[in-house]
Amino acid sequence: MKAFWTLAMLAAIAMAAADALAAPKSSADPPLFHPWINGVSAAEPLMQVQPYDADTFVIRQSIRTNFEGPFLYLLFGHDRAMLLDSGAGGLKIRPTVEHVIAEWLAHHGRTSIPLVIAHSHAHGDHHQGDVEFEERPDTTVVGLYTTEVSSYFKISDWPNDIARYDLGGRILDIIPTPGHQAAHIMVYDEKTRLLLSGDTLCACRLYIPSNQFASFRESIDRVVAFAKDHPISHILGAHVEMTHEPGQLIIDEAPSHPDEHVLELPPSALTELKTSVHAMGDTPKEETHRDFVIFPLPPRPLPPASPPPK
Repeated sequence: MKAFWTLAMLAAIAMAAADALAAPKSSADPPLFHPWINGVSAAEPLMQVQPYDADTFVIRQSIRTNFEGPFLYLLFGHDRAMLLDSGAGGLKIRPTVEHVIAEWLAHHGRTSIPLVIAHSHAHGDHHQGDVEFEERPDTTVVGLYTTEVSSYFKISDWPNDIARYDLGGRILDIIPTPGHQAAHIMVYDEKTRLLLSGDTLCACRLYIPSNQFASFRESIDRVVAFAKDHPISHILGAHVEMTHEPGQLIIDEAPSHPDEHVLELPPSALTELKTSVHAMGDTPKEETHRDFVIFPLPPRPLPPASPPPK
């Protein structure tokens, strides 16, 4: 596998990211990323990596390996790196992740960096690659249960507290956002002002079990309140299920996404979602928006907060 950037490219990427932070994004702005692998080409790679800047990488799993086509995020600080989500299975993700780490280390004249595997939430399409890292040296795999997430990130009052997690000169805010799933978190990166939003807000179906709608609404309120003091450059979710046509969904479990929406959402999508879920009162309903669809599900039992005893 060839290196996918040079030192000059890294400098240009970092400069472009700084410019992006300086000006708010409008609908007329170009996409943040080149087109993503979308299942259309039989020759597309199993995974695709695109840098946001020299320390921030977005990885997409091919829809040809799993219809979910999830996005993973690899963030580097001075002291450690974090991989947010580990894929939906159907392939090995570790070789791609190791390649990005090796390139980053070579650029910084280093030989190693601790790695943390965390998750936006505990649904199966976001942690199937965990097993690949269980025996990897200097690697921590954060558990999937609420107590494991809150313990690792030192969230004393789940879901009300917001934790700060330091990668080493790079602070991440860990925001509990249960509703879609009990252990869901969003991650805000002070460096880039990106909000990594998982399945709670993305260009897709926002699945909400009806008995968890109040928790979902409170989570959105929590993030909106946080955003008042923490400017968001872009919202990056874990899936894309919309087309370029406003309000148009891709067919569920489609084997390809030929007219796929861009990954990023504007910060205004967050307040748009808050307004909508509050207008529904206590009864969620399906509602189509330009960039997402609120999609209630039948009631589902909450998973246990802690893993079963061994």
